[in-house]
Amino acid sequence: MIRHAIAHGVSRVPGLKRLPVLKLLAIGEIALLARTHISKLDATERRRFVELLRKGRGRTSHLGSDERDELQRLVAKAELRLFVGSVADKLSPVPLPRRLVQGPKRH
Repeated sequence: MIRHAIAHGVSRVPGLKRLPVLKLLAIGEIALLARTHISKLDATERRRFVELLRKGRGRTSHLGSDERDELQRLVAKAELRLFVGSVADKLSPVPLPRRLVQGPKRH
């Protein structure tokens, strides 16, 4: 029954049949890590974070100085540096040094 449900789901999503299982597992791991970090923001902060990302379209020059400061504050609160390091550590075949995952020590 589970196999049938998975096969039915795969047939409904275009291109999923061509995606190797290991890539699907990696995508799942990244999604779980992203959920952990984005959940550090409350609902209004998450909504505002998405608004700023959409407005900026990948460039902070599209945002005003107040909006850039707000985006920087939200990024710091969600600990995106740690997220990127955690993703690199998950996808790496060998354990990465802690300073690469968590960043340099702050005094």
